[in-house]
Amino acid sequence: MSGDGGYDGVGEGYAGFDRLALDRTGQAEAFDAIGDRYDVAFPHKEGQLHTGHWLASSLPAGSRVLDVGCGTGLPTARQLVDAGHEVVGVDFSPGMLRLARENVPAAAFHLVDLADLRPGGRFGPRGSRDLGTFDGITAFFSLLMLPRAEIPHALRTLHALLRPGGLLGLSMVEADVDDFSIPFLGHTIRVSGYLRDELRQVVRDAGFEVTGEESHAYAPASTDVPPEIQLFLHCRRRA
Repeated sequence: MSGDGGYDGVGEGYAGFDRLALDRTGQAEAFDAIGDRYDVAFPHKEGQLHTGHWLASSLPAGSRVLDVGCGTGLPTARQLVDAGHEVVGVDFSPGMLRLARENVPAAAFHLVDLADLRPGGRFGPRGSRDLGTFDGITAFFSLLMLPRAEIPHALRTLHALLRPGGLLGLSMVEADVDDFSIPFLGHTIRVSGYLRDELRQVVRDAGFEVTGEESHAYAPASTDVPPEIQLFLHCRRRA
């Protein structure tokens, strides 16, 4: 690790991340089309609210928080703004960002692919539109949109954006799948997941301490599919 919080060998270590980031075919378009139906289909977000509350209450007042995959801004960006924090939201769906700006006007939102947040990326450390460092980060169900090969790189990217001791609220669906196509509100998206022991190890390997964990059974309101198991990890960046 380099002294400024980035990673040595960034070009080599992130080569796969850069390459894989180019293939987002259909992902953003699906979320653009879903729009405000997303919050209707997923009205109950107890796990997300609990972890958002943990983050909001654990950080000093006025902390900078990055909401990765912010979607419509509900509930997380609004929850963090209401708690008095400075919130920056990023998403790769223009349609979701339009709703987020309407729902949470006090936050700042940017159209950003996760790979653009890496050290040297356009919005990452030393990039042309560097967003700076953060006291806290939320990544609720955003990393599951990546192939497994990208997820460790994405976690290291978030590590580099956090100040030492900074907090990460992370959620994934517990599933042993990699870039697997599923139907989603009339569209097809690709998702990845881990079983919980493997997820904890991937997070630790990226430089985080797991300080807490919750799991919730969840099924969308608009379908009769069996409940999925959602995992929420409370993490702290190791120096």
